[in-house]
Amino acid sequence: MSAEKARVLVVDDDPDFLEQMRIMLEGAGHEVVDASGVDEAMEMLEEQVPDLAVLDLMMENTDDGFVLAHRIKSAHPDLPVVLVTAVTRETGMEFDLSREGGGWIKADAILAKPIRFEQLRREIERLL
Repeated sequence: MSAEKARVLVVDDDPDFLEQMRIMLEGAGHEVVDASGVDEAMEMLEEQVPDLAVLDLMMENTDDGFVLAHRIKSAHPDLPVVLVTAVTRETGMEFDLSREGGGWIKADAILAKPIRFEQLRREIERLL
């Protein structure tokens, strides 16, 4: 799958973030589908599997992104998942996939909010 024409699922409970991601990703040539929570995202995944998923870490519940990433990877192990979070900025907690013990995080990349689109674009290209 070419990164230029990827179908990207974006899941976040912030409608402004969803709109921002839609504008940037569509502007980069991607097809975008979005959901505002775990249940809506899982329904969408039953209908059609995207090429990549971008998930907010904290939505209705503080661990929704981790839960959704785990559910996605259980059903579709090859589907790249990017977690996005403001947790580091707000709490100082960092999540590092390269550290020993980071294997419990079922994501291929973690990006801090606010996201620089160039950073997300590079991750999409790397993962696809």
